[in-house]
Amino acid sequence: MAKELKNLTKRAENYSQWYNELVVKADLAEQSAVRGCMVIKPYGYAIWEKMQHELDRMFKETGVQNAYFPLLIPKSFLSREADHVEGFAKECAVVTHYRLMNDPNGKGVVVDPTARLEEELIIRPTSETIIWNTFRNWINSHRDLPLLCNQWCNVFRWEMRTRLFLRTAEFLWQEGHTAHATREEAEAKAIEMINVYADFAEKFMALPVVKGVKTANERFAGALNTYTIEAMMQDGKALQSGTSHFLGQNFAKAFDVKFVNKENQLDYVWATSWGVSTRLMGALIMTHSDDNGLVLPPKLAPIQVVIVPVYKSADQLAEVDKVVEPIVARLRGMGISVKYDNADNKRPGFKFADYELKGVPVRLVLGARDIEAGTVEVMRRDTLEKHVAQLEGIEEYVKTLLDDIQNNIFTKALNHRESMTCKVDTWEEFKEQIEKGGFILAHWDGTTETEEKIKEETKATIRCIPVDSVEEEGKCIYTGKPSSRRVIFARNY
Repeated sequence: MAKELKNLTKRAENYSQWYNELVVKADLAEQSAVRGCMVIKPYGYAIWEKMQHELDRMFKETGVQNAYFPLLIPKSFLSREADHVEGFAKECAVVTHYRLMNDPNGKGVVVDPTARLEEELIIRPTSETIIWNTFRNWINSHRDLPLLCNQWCNVFRWEMRTRLFLRTAEFLWQEGHTAHATREEAEAKAIEMINVYADFAEKFMALPVVKGVKTANERFAGALNTYTIEAMMQDGKALQSGTSHFLGQNFAKAFDVKFVNKENQLDYVWATSWGVSTRLMGALIMTHSDDNGLVLPPKLAPIQVVIVPVYKSADQLAEVDKVVEPIVARLRGMGISVKYDNADNKRPGFKFADYELKGVPVRLVLGARDIEAGTVEVMRRDTLEKHVAQLEGIEEYVKTLLDDIQNNIFTKALNHRESMTCKVDTWEEFKEQIEKGGFILAHWDGTTETEEKIKEETKATIRCIPVDSVEEEGKCIYTGKPSSRRVIFARNY
């Protein structure tokens, strides 16, 4: 393991390669036999489960309930909302037949030509269409509203260029879908959910984000407005980390979802949808990790504390076991996940390297001499600092240390983002700055044409119009036309 760590590419040498190697070497995921799809390994899935658990709790606190809808969507459903189908048409995988047969020529199995579906089915790229077709049966009156649903599932979007977690053909996510009696309620829900995502990112992932609104060119297909949280990775590129969409009445009209309002009149419902995916795993890795491996925020680490014994004999190990056992019990009683690795098939040095690579926040090392002295060696993964602490009261010490690590890695990420955020006012300055990476605050004339030209010439996109931006008269960096506020440009994943 120590040798593998030594071979981990340095971020400064090749950031992309460093990321790809780390995902595999830290046992998070690997490529599958299906092109463009990944296998999420147990350690990686354990992190996703913790994300899922916290998000699920936060959703339910807003009144949302979980449901499940079919994987396959009739092709005719997608065509009912024109902008929606246009946005996803190139990414859809289509099911045309329902049976295989033995090849008459003896070459394995082939599709049975007599088993063609009457209507082709789409593997869901997202579920608005199938869900709104279902909502039509659930909604009749204003008393049925609001209807607040979420589902945890997989989706499939055909991708030619893939990267583990960041962009794969199949990925895991949650998608929330809500129906409301008024426009105001729906818009408020869309904003509420982007705030939930931002709170989760900052409080659990230790990931500072900018909340904003997408431009018309970047918004979700079929939405009237898309709210987003944008994060900055260590290489200065942006990563869209969650979106919430105000869908207006588009899907209600497409699927004829009406209700009798309080005035006893028939009206179309108002809608939102919102989602985050396993792309958050990529954000977690790229925001905090270093050349030695993963750095995980304690609140999402599968193992928050690992205890490694150092011993020369079975008697010494038995002595350490006796001391460690009550410590483990007390830590678990405090809600801290802890692993005592007293397996004798690996040397301590191997274990140290392995847990460092996997980003375990705190490592305790204990031997016979430490027991005599009443001390324990403590290493914190975020700074790699080692120090000696007293065994007595070690549980409270560790709890405080975990909180400190959580806060420290958030502050480090925030300082990095601030150091790589700047204002520019000229096109020449913009072209020079975009090569350095980071967020650029610049004026834009508000047209899709200008947005596309800037993207074409620099590969930079408008990440969002920040919700906390203030009015400021200026001139578009590209056209020189008047602008009333700055937007965030960046290159992105």
